[in-house]
Amino acid sequence: MTDFNNVNITGQHFINGAWTNQTTDFSSNNPVTNQPLPFKFANASNDNINSATSAAKRAFTQYRSFAPARRAEFLNAIADEIQADIALITETAHLETGLPMARLQGETGRTCGQLRLFAGNLINPIDTRYVDLADPERAPLPKPDTRLSTLPLGPVAVFGASNFPLAFSTAGGDTASALAAGCTVVVKGHPAHAATSELVSKAIARAALRCDMPAGVFNLVQGVTPEVSTQLVTDSAIKAVGFTGSLKVGRILADLCAARAEPIPFYGELGSTNPQFILPELLEQQAQELASTQVQSMLMGHGQFCTSPGVIVAIKGDSLNRYKATLAQGIAAQSAASMLTAGIASVYQSQIDTLLSNPKVELIAQGESSPASHFTRPVALNVSANDFLASSDIQQEVFGPCAILVECDDAAQMLLIAEQLEGQLTASIHGVEAELVNNQTLIEAIAFNVGRLIFNQMPTGVEVCHSMNHGGPYPASTDSRTTSVGSAAMARFERPICYQNMPQSILPGRTKVDAIGVKTF
Repeated sequence: MTDFNNVNITGQHFINGAWTNQTTDFSSNNPVTNQPLPFKFANASNDNINSATSAAKRAFTQYRSFAPARRAEFLNAIADEIQADIALITETAHLETGLPMARLQGETGRTCGQLRLFAGNLINPIDTRYVDLADPERAPLPKPDTRLSTLPLGPVAVFGASNFPLAFSTAGGDTASALAAGCTVVVKGHPAHAATSELVSKAIARAALRCDMPAGVFNLVQGVTPEVSTQLVTDSAIKAVGFTGSLKVGRILADLCAARAEPIPFYGELGSTNPQFILPELLEQQAQELASTQVQSMLMGHGQFCTSPGVIVAIKGDSLNRYKATLAQGIAAQSAASMLTAGIASVYQSQIDTLLSNPKVELIAQGESSPASHFTRPVALNVSANDFLASSDIQQEVFGPCAILVECDDAAQMLLIAEQLEGQLTASIHGVEAELVNNQTLIEAIAFNVGRLIFNQMPTGVEVCHSMNHGGPYPASTDSRTTSVGSAAMARFERPICYQNMPQSILPGRTKVDAIGVKTF
């Protein structure tokens, strides 16, 4: 294991290719011991934010002109440099998050994999460029030559997520897709894993030097005060924002982006209960297995996955009683554990206390007693469909190891829940093929409220690939037309441009009629 007394964590901001500022403002904590770690970090000042956004703006003018192959080289180099420091990065993330080493090693692999996915997409694009060729003989007016392409938006502000210190953080999907699109980046590191953010930033800095990138192509600012975040998203140099976090904070930042003199897109992933709809025939056949799978899924990361299954919808009966009994047994056997931060644990416990005080909500089971105030117990709750539909409070996400079983009287009530769902990242429907065929109306109702519809699988885990959609109707995300995972995530940080009658000699490469991926009309 690493001797962290000998690890050089500067605690500074990385701005315009250099580390800067004093380091006495805050520490990250070990969430298992609930004690501060021996790292000190600077809280970004107004001047730091201005310097970072100005550096990103200057670098954008040069970076946006780089050929896709050169941006791909940079993304691959970042992945190489992260892999070179994987032991130190994952051990540091383990200290700051309490997440298991195996999970963090896998997350590092995913981080590097998505960097390489975007690099590959730059070399061999999967999207199509459209060209309408000129027709000078067309009557009554000649048809001009028009070609549809894209341009990067400009400097992007990225906010690190608490629950994914690598894959949704400093070099995560938002940063990778913004850099792939030709945008420069200012990352606001998450204070819960500030040392991890610094180590990953050092890897990015080495990659930037290796690839001769402009100094401000990537910048990191650290901070714990709300002013750091609000100043960043309202800075006129920032042209888009990527955010993964709570609905409360995300909505504040989204409203600030919309209220700017020049409104900018805010791409926020703000939470999801990821409901599980279980149809009767499969429930009859596999009640115990489905309940065990539910426990395993909701306990991954102690319930702190954005796709953790927090709601279960099924029809009353003996099969559901068997499911409940197995669910209760599984939950009761689980130990209490620390969460990502003491603050997250406190909010979770407050939400659980509120739910348990509601006479409409029944406790099915909870895990073993907590050995410390910052540890939390897994919980399974029960509520009738009528009471669930009548209370928006019961329907809200509980970020942590909690699930609510909603008991329906019949299929019509299950459909009503599907129709009234808030926007979700995912939902799963479990059933044998015949009952899936006979429940197309239910499937369609669920589909219109989710970003990813899953059949006979639990939702935890997101495949990084071309066809993935990780988003959904509000409040799951702030723009249901976009994804934060997969190669299509680049589109968030680009805008369309049409070139009309542009001389062939200066046309961008992928708008030429002989280019790969060009469709002509």
